[in-house]
Amino acid sequence: MAKLKPPDLTPEQQEYLARYGFDPELFRAWQEGVHKGTLNRKNNAVTTPLLAPDPGSVHDLPRKNSKSHATLVHLGTEAIRRGELGMVVLNGGMATRFGGVVKGVVDVLGPGRSFLALNVEDLQHAAKECGGRIQLFLMNSFATDQATRAHFAEHHDFGLPADQVHMYTQFISMRLEKDGNLFVGKDGQPSFYGPGHGDFAPALRRSGLLQRFLDQGGKHLFVCNVDNLGARISPLLLGSHIHSGAECTVELAPKWPGDVGGSPYSFEGRVQLVEQVRYPEGFDPDIVDVFNTNTFHFSAAALNRDFDLAYYYVEKKVEGRPAVQMERLIGEMTRHLSTNFVKVKRTGVDTRFLPIKTPEDLSAARADILAIYGGS
Repeated sequence: MAKLKPPDLTPEQQEYLARYGFDPELFRAWQEGVHKGTLNRKNNAVTTPLLAPDPGSVHDLPRKNSKSHATLVHLGTEAIRRGELGMVVLNGGMATRFGGVVKGVVDVLGPGRSFLALNVEDLQHAAKECGGRIQLFLMNSFATDQATRAHFAEHHDFGLPADQVHMYTQFISMRLEKDGNLFVGKDGQPSFYGPGHGDFAPALRRSGLLQRFLDQGGKHLFVCNVDNLGARISPLLLGSHIHSGAECTVELAPKWPGDVGGSPYSFEGRVQLVEQVRYPEGFDPDIVDVFNTNTFHFSAAALNRDFDLAYYYVEKKVEGRPAVQMERLIGEMTRHLSTNFVKVKRTGVDTRFLPIKTPEDLSAARADILAIYGGS
């Protein structure tokens, strides 16, 4: 086994890492764990059984025109009217899966109607319908921050006042070789990455934006992926979250053959999301017929504390070579927070799950996107 060497970083690289909240002590622990083999894919796996949740653990939304439906819509509408909702768009990552450009700034429906622009359109529509003001938060990464800020500046914040748009960045780390040594690219430089959407709450808190939101009367945060064009602000879903009294609400879609992702399981004494990276060898995930869309509502006050979210071993191909990175997952918040699990639609104009991962996905889904957002 190759000898473990400490990373040899220039002062400029150290300053850059520090700017994005790099944790040298944690990184050294990862190096040691990968080097010794105590951090590996096998050790990601759960060691106690994953069981299907009890009946009633996953709730259906009430039928339209029902009294229950109207009650939830009213609850959500009133919360928006009082200015209690913020929208968090997970806009981080490495800008590598969409032709090497930052996905959020790619035009979806003609010039000026990018992924991020459609997020803003949705926010403006919901605010107008409910008569309130919704704060927008973007969690960028070191790889997406500059392009995102330039995109908003170019389009004059898409008509939102400057004090309604807030950007913060997730954390940063460095990839490793499989022996624990620093992964160095063809350019001779360390390979930086963002360690997962589990950074959402800790990075928001570190930025000071969470406390400011709370101080201004904010109570609820709607969180979605930038590339899920089905995830829109919904008084109904917000009302479901409020009515449940839970600290977190998770949207679950019906599982289709070939779907990849985590699901809710009864695990360690509670129902919680467990992602695929943690499934033990031979596990049958089809014991559950829904999966995590990575769309959530959180009670903002419940996020104002430290969370012990685990990091998991992930191997990626970088420049044609295997590289190791440690990642944490937003779904693991359900291990720590009381959680309301809701089943949502996956088809039609009311879909809550329309992920666009590649340019080919965008072409294939264009008719559905037009049906949802309108335009040309």
